Amino acid sequence: MELKWLEDFLSLAQTRSFSRSAEARHVTQSAFSRRIRALELWLGVSLVDRSTYPTTLTPEGRRFRDTAEESVRVLLGARADLRAGLDSAEPGVRIAGLHTLALTFFPAWFRTLTARTGPVATRLQPDDFHDCLQALVEGGSDFLLTFHHPGVPIPLDPELYPHRAVGADALVAVRSPALAEGGPLPRLDYGRDSFLGRVSHLAQAELGLPMGPVVHANPMAEALKCMALEGYGLAFVPRSLVIRELAEGRLVVAGPEVPLEIRLYRNGAKAYGAKARAAVAAIWAAAEAG
Repeated sequence: MELKWLEDFLSLAQTRSFSRSAEARHVTQSAFSRRIRALELWLGVSLVDRSTYPTTLTPEGRRFRDTAEESVRVLLGARADLRAGLDSAEPGVRIAGLHTLALTFFPAWFRTLTARTGPVATRLQPDDFHDCLQALVEGGSDFLLTFHHPGVPIPLDPELYPHRAVGADALVAVRSPALAEGGPLPRLDYGRDSFLGRVSHLAQAELGLPMGPVVHANPMAEALKCMALEGYGLAFVPRSLVIRELAEGRLVVAGPEVPLEIRLYRNGAKAYGAKARAAVAAIWAAAEAG
């Protein structure tokens, strides 16, 4: 059982709408529904009457609501207490970042920031887009490092989660030169609910590339790159991830590039500890200067 399942359930109990709760929780409606169902399966009872509109709780759901509220309150309180007791000498700036950016962008970019701020202890948490977003919203990270494309809006209130553009990349279609041309190419895809997957689908539609069937799906761009190198099909990946392979001719570009912005979002809530707040503010100021 996961804490976010309880928080999802409490949101649904308040909004009485799967779509509004999914938007508030920064996930797709299908992902939100799966998490509610997972909680019901774990409990062994139905919590929601799906035959009514607006959505209502079952008798079991109404009984469980008080337990869920108390559990969330106790767990979040315990987390706050534990964080307050962390060693103030090494507070650590917490950054949630997409896997690709953690590999290709973060190391050099952060060196330019610390050249201005001096040494800063950091904890980088690489994950997929939705979990990184959730970490920022739930207070598990101070910053979110992510790609941005205007066709895939990021559902964050700019008053609570301001952002700065800190770099640029591009999504590029690549394939092995050994892969035979002439007709639609087999496709390597990110799967459902993936940020880069949604951007790649937009790119395919906008560019009019003839695409064959999906032969492999993986939410990590690094994994799709490896499959493309082995000749399995065409993959849309960030250019920064394939610079060497393109230069060496092990991959070739199969279509126009789609520009991507690299953004740093900040959690507007106060970080724990005075020293942590100072470090977060210093990184934010350095990012603006950059």
